[in-house]
Amino acid sequence: MSSLALGVRQAQTTHLSPRLQKAVQLLQMPTAEFIQSVMTAMDENPFLEEDEAAAVPPGSMVLGDLPGWPAGPGTKSLHDAAGDGISMLEKEPATTTLHDHLHAQLRMLRLPDRVFLLCSLIVEELTDDGYLGCAVESICRDYGIETEATPDELQAALLHVQSLEPAGVGARDLQECLRLQLPAVDCPLQRALCEAVLEKAAQGSAPQALRQLSTRLDVPAHAVREALERLRHLDPHPGWRYGSQPVQYIVPDVIVHKTRGGWTTFLNEAVIPRVRVNRQYQQLMQPKPAPPAATESITEDETPGQPSRALAAQLAEARWTVRNVQQRFSTVLDVARAILRRQPHFLEYGPVGMRPLALKDVAEDVGVHVSTVSRVTNNKYLQTPFGLFELKYFFSRAMTTPAGHDSSPTAIRGLVQEILAADNGLQPLSDVDIARQLERQGIRIARRTVTKYRQQLRIPPAEQRAALRS
Repeated sequence: MSSLALGVRQAQTTHLSPRLQKAVQLLQMPTAEFIQSVMTAMDENPFLEEDEAAAVPPGSMVLGDLPGWPAGPGTKSLHDAAGDGISMLEKEPATTTLHDHLHAQLRMLRLPDRVFLLCSLIVEELTDDGYLGCAVESICRDYGIETEATPDELQAALLHVQSLEPAGVGARDLQECLRLQLPAVDCPLQRALCEAVLEKAAQGSAPQALRQLSTRLDVPAHAVREALERLRHLDPHPGWRYGSQPVQYIVPDVIVHKTRGGWTTFLNEAVIPRVRVNRQYQQLMQPKPAPPAATESITEDETPGQPSRALAAQLAEARWTVRNVQQRFSTVLDVARAILRRQPHFLEYGPVGMRPLALKDVAEDVGVHVSTVSRVTNNKYLQTPFGLFELKYFFSRAMTTPAGHDSSPTAIRGLVQEILAADNGLQPLSDVDIARQLERQGIRIARRTVTKYRQQLRIPPAEQRAALRS
């Protein structure tokens, strides 16, 4: 029989201290979230203060409307210049939701009580984009209304809701949403053509059938094209105008700029929090010699001339915060420079010049762990002449071409984009045609891979592009 035995065994395990765990969390934070965390630390720690004297290097971007960023000429800081202590964000007007906007219009219509109730219930069932998300016949039952409304009552209430602004709310599908917006089209002919196009689309007609409308309706072909263009400018999500979150703009952490001597990579100083340790408070924390006649009743924390343990801990935390800010952005810059050293053709040719790149390659160049590079490249952005890119965009696995060369999927996707951009004929290239062109350049990929890249570029298939050009 087997028996149980007790024993002692030594084993090495990795254990991160609380401060190191916090440093790891701060490193992987998006820049806006990191700035907010530093601002919170400044509010809570008396030893931290904003370094208003910090100079902004020439060429750096100055954005004066975000916390911790230097204010440019004519802008205000996060707190009002009057010194009332009220955040400018707190002074922003409250966002009106779609439901509040519609309820306010209903109250102005002076409807009978029962009609007003049915309209209000329909408004409550609208989704954020303004569509009716349930069957209108089930509303009374869902809300426990004792007296069921007749179909005519429900239809009348729905029409009242659909007459509200923004035009298109209360629709049950896309065609109805667009049709509700057609009264704004001034030209009767164009409005009739838009109606006909929507009718054909509702029937599932092919693009070729839409092109035949000019013949059937005896109108010029350009009039049909104008109607199609008018439909494309209607709003398929009218409810999104209300109650949506503010647009979150992406601000680069690192900027690369071409100079006479080559390419220069530098930090966007505007996103680095201006924080420092308060020198006067720090000097007050210097230990002083204790008086000769100290009574025994005084505890260690209360020794005259000696700082308390709580204040000493806050001072240490303040120093660590300042070092962490410097270390974070120094690491981001080192990683960005290492990436660009391994992607030199990107700066000259854009995405088509990308080469395969692994995290471990950059980690070896910078002298950090692979996990550090992984954290740094997430939600950190690089401004280049070809646009704004997340740092992780520059990493991809290698794809071997028939010629034996390694190529990056990002570069191949860039080639697909160039081929499609140059394709302006009446017979657009199909995905098979694009695959054949790439094969003639020594890159052999499947048709489905071309389709995937085209969809990632948000470019419609050949038949849809042909319909738009005809």
